[in-house]
Amino acid sequence: MKKIMTLLLASFIAISSSVAQQPVPQKPRILISSDIGGTDPDDNQSMAHFLMYSNEFDTEGLISSPSFGEGRKEEILRMIDLYEIDLPKLEKHVQGLASPAYLRSITKQGRKGAAPYCGFTSATEGSDWIVQCARRADERPLYVLVWGGLEDLAQALHDAPDIQNKIRVYWIGGPNKKWSVNSYAYIVQNFPDLWFIENNVSYRGFTYQSKINDKYNSLYYNTYIKGAGNLGRDFINYYEGNPKLGDTPSLLYMMDGDPSNPSKESWGGSFEPCTHSARSVFYRPATERDTIPVFSTIEFHVKGPVLNNIPIDSACMTLTIGKQKWDGYHLGNGDYVVRHSTYFLGTLPYTIVSDIPGFPNQEGAVTVENIWPGRTSDTDYKVGRQWFTDKSAPEYFWNNYQGAQTVYKWRNDIMADWGKRWGWLKE
Repeated sequence: MKKIMTLLLASFIAISSSVAQQPVPQKPRILISSDIGGTDPDDNQSMAHFLMYSNEFDTEGLISSPSFGEGRKEEILRMIDLYEIDLPKLEKHVQGLASPAYLRSITKQGRKGAAPYCGFTSATEGSDWIVQCARRADERPLYVLVWGGLEDLAQALHDAPDIQNKIRVYWIGGPNKKWSVNSYAYIVQNFPDLWFIENNVSYRGFTYQSKINDKYNSLYYNTYIKGAGNLGRDFINYYEGNPKLGDTPSLLYMMDGDPSNPSKESWGGSFEPCTHSARSVFYRPATERDTIPVFSTIEFHVKGPVLNNIPIDSACMTLTIGKQKWDGYHLGNGDYVVRHSTYFLGTLPYTIVSDIPGFPNQEGAVTVENIWPGRTSDTDYKVGRQWFTDKSAPEYFWNNYQGAQTVYKWRNDIMADWGKRWGWLKE
């Protein structure tokens, strides 16, 4: 009997420890770069999540960095205004929440729009702020949580390469990679030893499932958020209140476990080191027989007219793929190139056209397979031992999403915990 009780106790402890929050070793320094107000409103949802848990972090910056769309820092400030109204109710239950005045003081505007082929342009208020924060005298690294494009991070690294060893990056990649592929290429090519978590698809383990009618998915708003203060009233404006929360795993990663060790379990996922970032380079029209890994960097080169009146890195041609259009550039000596990255699977037809007289318009196709970073090739970007990405073993797939099981397993407990804080706003 004693042996049975011991085994039951051990099992209970094991189960409890698998769902309970594991305190981080020290309060982390974070800076958030977001494309809030741009093409995907889930940034507003994750911003609400951040504000309601701001006591968990030493937050040093909130940067608006939209690669595409109408994102502006004013949208961050608007969210802070809502938080300020709700703050007294939150403070009845938890201390150390960030003051609205302080949050406004660290909200900065980054680059508006994607970078050209080189991956950087000129400094912004946001990129300068990244440099300033990274250079502060603090034994803790600065975790840069990127919810959108990498333009301001790339600019900061270009302007101040000394910050490479002072920052750690957790990037929600995937779709954001296609909007920011030039800045990504600059970073991975010039800073391969950067501490970097490239979460291309694991984050999908945290998005709601519309076909599941329970309090953690399609019924979450009505169960927890409806009637919950000003942040709650605002929440219904994004995906009709359904909690997509694609950027939230970066926050969760900083709240649970040991952020310095990406291989260990945490609410924000666990990751594996990789040796390369997949890159395919075509100097000819690609065909459907050309198979590339999902999320890889694709370069299409076209040999065209040698012209001296087109500035280097000047957009002058258009790639159309997946019903979207992307700028291509003239690098000189008749070398025209466009980069792309995709999260779509299967065979994707494409065209490359230009109004330049004598330009050889091109059409072709590529076939995208569901594995990242996939087999190696001579054209890959090589990365160092501190570059991590989605776990690739089959047992970590969830709903056909690589690595997503490492996030999904915690989701219901996290959503219930957040539900308690929403409840405070109903008092």
